[in-house]
Amino acid sequence: MIAFSWRQFRSQGMVGVAGLVVVAVVLAVTGPHLVNVYDTAVAACKASGGLSSACRNPVGATYKGLQIAVSALVLVVPALIGMFWGAPLIAHELETGTFRLAWTQSVSRRRWLFVKLGLVGLASMVVAGALSLMANWWASPLDKVNPDRFGPANFALHGFVPAGYAVFAFALAATVGLVMRRTLPAMAVTLAGFIAARLAVTYWLRPHYMSPVTVHQALTVANAGFELNGPIGQPGTASVVAQTPSLPNAWVTGANIVDNAGRAPTSAYIKQACPSLVSGGGGPPTGFVKGGALGSVGPGGGHSPVPGPVQNAFSECFNTLSAKYHAVITYQPANRFWTFQTIETALFVVLALALAAGCAWWVRHRVT
Repeated sequence: MIAFSWRQFRSQGMVGVAGLVVVAVVLAVTGPHLVNVYDTAVAACKASGGLSSACRNPVGATYKGLQIAVSALVLVVPALIGMFWGAPLIAHELETGTFRLAWTQSVSRRRWLFVKLGLVGLASMVVAGALSLMANWWASPLDKVNPDRFGPANFALHGFVPAGYAVFAFALAATVGLVMRRTLPAMAVTLAGFIAARLAVTYWLRPHYMSPVTVHQALTVANAGFELNGPIGQPGTASVVAQTPSLPNAWVTGANIVDNAGRAPTSAYIKQACPSLVSGGGGPPTGFVKGGALGSVGPGGGHSPVPGPVQNAFSECFNTLSAKYHAVITYQPANRFWTFQTIETALFVVLALALAAGCAWWVRHRVT
């Protein structure tokens, strides 16, 4: 049965292997140059004492089209595996009636199903995992310039989680094909279901894998600022906001200004604490002040200097607020990345196994 299943899957498997070989050659040819661009820029930046334009590493602009293509490939391959490997796997057998021939050859329904699912499911994980591994190696200089592995898109491009996505997409497609008994409709439903599952996990479940770390910081010009409504220096309103800290490869989930009871400053309190900065009125948002040093943001997006009296008013207001309020930062540390990868991969593998169990029940009780 294994040999027969391999013969059925052989052409699809060869296409997958050929695709990996092509990608490997392209990345192997361009990867060393990407590393050289990064290393050269780092050396030039150090030699200039941080003053060279190379300090804004040009590696991000190198092979821009290929960067987009590699990222897109890692993201879409799991869905393609489900659509083109999983959807026809059982649906085609049911459409043509060839499953009956297999069952008359002393092959049980369960064995017929599990060999098919096991063989192609394993191949799905290998292909997606190998592609992710190659892409991660190639993009390592880019990750050094833009350390944001927890980003919604970047998380799915790194580590071994693409293998979990692939086996889930495959199991989902096989299940839909088994139930619908039609290949093309199963492919469409698989794509929609896979996208829905990915979005649900990314935005609803992933934030709750582990409780974030909470850090309390004294209110300083480095972590707080004001958003001003109305022309600066004239009647208006203001709100104090926390600045999102720069934590490489961490996932900042919240940045707030609160008192010891966890309450944010009210507009009435800010008006009382900052009478010379805020005096009622209002209007469209026209400015942002951080530490009293930045200019206002005009309607066209340009910056204009903050007048001296406004900077003095800001300083007085800031000193008053810092006596009662502080900054609270919540984030997932960078060292939890692999824990999150393990949790999410396990989640999708368990979902795939549940779908396989559902397939086994359906084949035994509903397929005739």
